[in-house]
Amino acid sequence: MLYRPLGATGLTVSEIGFGCASWWGQGAFDEGAAIALVHAALDRGVTFFDTGASYSSGNAEPRLGRALRGRDLSALVIATKAGTAHNGRRIVRDMSPAAIEASVLRSLGNLGLERLPLLQLHGPAIIDLTDELLASLESLKVRGLIDALGVNSFDPAVIDHVAGLPQFDVVMVDYNVLRPERGPLIARAAAVGKGVLAGMPLAMGHTGGQVLKLRTPRDIWYALRALKNHRAEVLAGRRFGFLHQEPGITGAQAALAYVLANPNVACAVTGTTRMGHLLENLSASGMALPLALAARISQAQAT
Repeated sequence: MLYRPLGATGLTVSEIGFGCASWWGQGAFDEGAAIALVHAALDRGVTFFDTGASYSSGNAEPRLGRALRGRDLSALVIATKAGTAHNGRRIVRDMSPAAIEASVLRSLGNLGLERLPLLQLHGPAIIDLTDELLASLESLKVRGLIDALGVNSFDPAVIDHVAGLPQFDVVMVDYNVLRPERGPLIARAAAVGKGVLAGMPLAMGHTGGQVLKLRTPRDIWYALRALKNHRAEVLAGRRFGFLHQEPGITGAQAALAYVLANPNVACAVTGTTRMGHLLENLSASGMALPLALAARISQAQAT
């Protein structure tokens, strides 16, 4: 596993991180299997783990805490998100200073930590980033509850705005073969010292229709989510089926190599519920994207 600096935070992260969300955190997915994936990632050098208070109906964060229990956390960067929560029926959104602080305190308990290496606001609007909220976030740092502060947003305008705010250290954007237009935005954020995390580096399995290949109940869950929320991406991904036909590199490895070829990306964060898929992903660390394949990706992006 190779490692990269997380912007100007002073933190170093594995260039491939493990995302603890979605089916991984659901009660229907065996907890022993979920924990085994985290341990396998740890044993292979992964140091960045990403989750959120609202993920998996609120189950992902405490599950990650149980998976980390008894492990050496000194070199890890555990990231969680605040601003959204699951109330038992649905996800609710609250970016008020009081709600963010309460979320941080719950997250510390769920994760078994005394301080959060990275807290990210989960999908804020620009209007949410008030002077009052920024002062409250700074207070959380001063009090030693968090080390670094970030924003996870797939709205370019929000990320561009956050890049100009000194209170934030990290941004997380959706960057993959379907989102090459994020490149200049990533460069602007990195130029002012922000650490950049690439979310959805595998394009959620949309390349070549991988997400629609049904083998188990979890595949049905992912497919239904894709058709409900990401139909345009599923259709666009059909142009990239060739990624899964290249000799010597799998489609997932090619997608990760594309993201990590951008030197401004500190970490590509991807989740999985299959051990074979995890090992495949992690083996992409340090893997160079073949020039001919890179050219073919550029051609597909231009159509």
